Amino acid sequence: MTPAEPAARAPGAAEPGAAEFRAAARSTPPPTRIGPRVFEWGTRTFVMGIVNMTPDSFSGDGLLATVADARGAAVEAAVIQARRMVEEGADILDVGGESTRPGHDTVPADEEATRVLPVIAAIHAALPDVPISVDSAKPSVADAAIGAGASLINDVWGTSTDDAMARVAAALGVPMVVMHNRVEPLYEDFAAELIADLRAALDRAVAAGMPLENLIVDPGFGFGKAAEHNLAAMRELPALRRLGRPVLLGTSRKSTLGRVLGGLPVEERLEATLATTALAIAGGVDIVRVHDVRANVRAALVADAICRGEDR
Repeated sequence: MTPAEPAARAPGAAEPGAAEFRAAARSTPPPTRIGPRVFEWGTRTFVMGIVNMTPDSFSGDGLLATVADARGAAVEAAVIQARRMVEEGADILDVGGESTRPGHDTVPADEEATRVLPVIAAIHAALPDVPISVDSAKPSVADAAIGAGASLINDVWGTSTDDAMARVAAALGVPMVVMHNRVEPLYEDFAAELIADLRAALDRAVAAGMPLENLIVDPGFGFGKAAEHNLAAMRELPALRRLGRPVLLGTSRKSTLGRVLGGLPVEERLEATLATTALAIAGGVDIVRVHDVRANVRAALVADAICRGEDR
């Protein structure tokens, strides 16, 4: 299978009008199984809670002070946080062991695995009915994480030309998030290139053996983009629907929001995150990846009631 294409137009025909564009934005992908749950896209917005097993997270919520902690106190802290997030309404838990903030230190695969595998195993044992995502760009780590209890791969380099992660996901039969990213934020036509890069990544993943129905796209807010590109990506969310896949968005506490607010620090960006959650839902996003679960679940409840025409 190949990603959904817009209807063919005769040479010289106009681009889709507002009505056609809105129809594309309302298209609903078929359900996706992520571990123990089947996600019915379009019924409501799902919330992914972030569990950071890092010492250097940009958001200040990394649970790991040293690698050794992954074998003890940090695992217990992660399970406590996971339980709290699920109680607050999280549908998926995303566990990561390498910071992706600008200027972050690269973590070797074995160290990243040491950070995340005990945590994933412990959360899976404590919350077996909750899907766990592994946030990693390393195929070996993702492979081991699925073995430990994760059921979704979240790859921040999903639009790279390397199909190794897609081959791992295909072999394991698990879904994968394909995130847009670039080494440098250089674009001639940002909106067109965002869609083209994601479409090419979907094609690569399908060629590597991934079923199209197991792919989720993410515009990569904060990755390979200047602040103006991040804001433009928010405006382009409805256009991502033309790819025919569910859309995940992660804006939580990111620096672009702080810049819009005149330089506010990370701990003062909740309201800005909630604004992007509501706007994302209006733009057709299916999953929001957040640090502050309770507040974002409440924002999603209201936005869903308005945008989806129903009261959850």
